[in-house]
Amino acid sequence: MVDEAVRGRPAPPLRGLVGWYSGYRQRGVEPCRHRGLPSPYLTLILTLDEPLTVAAHPGPHDAPGDYVTLLGGLHTTPAVIDVPGRQSGVQVALGPLGARALLGLPAGGLAGIDVHADDVLGADARDAQEKLREAADWPGRFRVVDTWLLGRLREADLPPEVCEAWRLLLASGGLLRVSALAEEVGWSERHLRNRFLAEIGLTPKAAARVVRFDVARRRLASRPTAPDLAGLAADHGYADQSHLDREFTALAGCSPSAWLAEEFRNIQAGHHPTGGGWGQQPESSEERQ
Repeated sequence: MVDEAVRGRPAPPLRGLVGWYSGYRQRGVEPCRHRGLPSPYLTLILTLDEPLTVAAHPGPHDAPGDYVTLLGGLHTTPAVIDVPGRQSGVQVALGPLGARALLGLPAGGLAGIDVHADDVLGADARDAQEKLREAADWPGRFRVVDTWLLGRLREADLPPEVCEAWRLLLASGGLLRVSALAEEVGWSERHLRNRFLAEIGLTPKAAARVVRFDVARRRLASRPTAPDLAGLAADHGYADQSHLDREFTALAGCSPSAWLAEEFRNIQAGHHPTGGGWGQQPESSEERQ
């Protein structure tokens, strides 16, 4: 049995645009279906030994299929991933403010959809994937991704108001109201909504839901054997536990308790999902530079 999960830091020029790299390789695990959950990061995956099999996308019109490279925007419904006893790859936690600089298009252009990354990014995405397969270890694989992304890095002119609004939303854990957000950046709510949607891919209200859900999910995963759902709801701005259950079901496709039951083995092993969770990457594990 093989069960590897490693997190790496991007090169310094990429930090602030990319959160981290998650490398994963599993062999001989029990076949299962896995949920790729909404998060504040775009999905960018380069596979290693086998393609990623997506049984259901967040976008209802995207057909199931296999992906050697995958790129997807922010979303508010889960993906479903088939794991036939093995999976391997590197997932990049790409912040939406990094989309223009690294992808050449705003995150809004990918909202709610998944594509083969090389269809959007060109042949260099497949070249990077092939070099990834040739690398001997995780530090080498992360260097391949660094080199690829640094080669794509361009100056990007984002509205500073959108950047500030996104940062404020993250800092508040999704609890800042849209009216307060608009006041902070000096825009009307309508103007903020339109520009935020174009650049980020979600409205400020929808983005706040995703950020709040992501924070709550991480905390839930940190105490899987003794979850305090009522306390979790109160601490993260939900009206009550029923409200938390409804939001979790809307965004994850199941209740908090059902998600814990599905993911318990991965959580115990340190493999519960981050950055969208399309592969089973670590929340915290051995980190390689």
